[in-house]
Amino acid sequence: MIIDTHAHIDVADYEEDREDVIERARESGVQYMMNIGCDIESSYRSMELSEQYDFIYATAGIHPHDVKSIDEDTYAHLRQLLSHPKVVALGEIGLDYFKNYSPQDLQRTHFRNQVKLARDMNKPIVIHCRDAKEDMISILSEFYPKDPTAHSGIFHCFSGDQELADAALEMGFYISFSGSVTFKKAEDLREVAKNVPADRLFAETDCPYLTPVPHRGKRNEPAYVNHTAEKLAEIRGLKIEDVERTMALNFFELFGIGAQAKTGTVSYQIRNSLYLNLTQRCTADCVFCTRLTKPVVQGYNLALDREPTAKEVWESIDDVKKYDEVVFCGFGEPTLRLDVIKEVAKKIKDNGGRVRLNTNGHGNVINKRNILPELSGLIDEVSVSLNADSSEAYDEICQPLPKFRNGIYEKIKEFIEEAKKHIPDVQASIVTHQNGVDETNCEEIVNEEFGVKYRARRYNIVG
Repeated sequence: MIIDTHAHIDVADYEEDREDVIERARESGVQYMMNIGCDIESSYRSMELSEQYDFIYATAGIHPHDVKSIDEDTYAHLRQLLSHPKVVALGEIGLDYFKNYSPQDLQRTHFRNQVKLARDMNKPIVIHCRDAKEDMISILSEFYPKDPTAHSGIFHCFSGDQELADAALEMGFYISFSGSVTFKKAEDLREVAKNVPADRLFAETDCPYLTPVPHRGKRNEPAYVNHTAEKLAEIRGLKIEDVERTMALNFFELFGIGAQAKTGTVSYQIRNSLYLNLTQRCTADCVFCTRLTKPVVQGYNLALDREPTAKEVWESIDDVKKYDEVVFCGFGEPTLRLDVIKEVAKKIKDNGGRVRLNTNGHGNVINKRNILPELSGLIDEVSVSLNADSSEAYDEICQPLPKFRNGIYEKIKEFIEEAKKHIPDVQASIVTHQNGVDETNCEEIVNEEFGVKYRARRYNIVG
């Protein structure tokens, strides 16, 4: 099931076959649709559609092209519309300096006014931004403090650069991509899409415009949102089910529509790997980690009411041979539960599976012995989080427990070196974009000191 977060099926383009378009959307798996208001008339039409169809929701707002037509009654109508239970956001609003159908000063004035109204009515906003990055960031920063956990609204049909995306994310906005991300010459946009955190990602059609490949040249419609979602999955190295699941949870988080992800997840599939969630405990509190604040990965909630037994972990696995690998990972440090790793890994290997361990490299210190010989024959690959190029930087970024400070970094390096003797494949990873870390130095350490595989992961990309 997929969600189209931005459609305009109220417009005249669908006058002759609107019911058929809606039916095709349902048949293609569209779970929810947001029909967007761009002026008072289209906002009322959107509201009426939401009343006719359970799965359609509406927004109300004045598009930057149309703010020149705002009169003394406009804001009264917006307040009335936004009071309707199925009108869930204010938008589409924003700035468009590309076409300038309304004067720029008027665009800025009414953008501010509509944001104020949204804040007053506690509604998220749907933003249109074209060639107006500096003013967009400046105005939004007046109303939205830097809080990447907030639910501020959606940057729809995103066409900006990484700077705009980062600013939007810092203020708690979600980013939605339309069919333009499938276009042949959209390499820069695809690079931005690759770097948007999973818990901030949406897909849309913006129909009847921006029809995705392979239907370019035809009128767009909500049924085609799958093509955009599939491209996003491809860009991010995921399966379509991964992005659909994540976006469904994002829709719930932003609008309260749908279902919240269940807690207590023990095993969860991403791509063709199965991950095993043993614990939320950890011997570090990394500045980039959301283990304690939002333990969600690709739409799965990894919060545990209690730690699963080895029997429960094993029984959560359906067939080890159907996966490329089974990974001990989760949002805590697996080697805190070494006995469970060994017991379950043996069963996985006995049944023809491949096993990977993701660890912070503290395992020998945690267990007060060299655990790697015990993992020989049980673990096919180990990925160790190095995350820094010095002990001082590691302590600052990864914030290990007090008893682990002032020396744990060297113990991690020893763990990597020792792993090479007992584990067939060894990888060292870092989280990028951390102040005080020279990423080039990290790569040189991994390549020259250890001679193992190196992986760099953007700080806000998990899973």
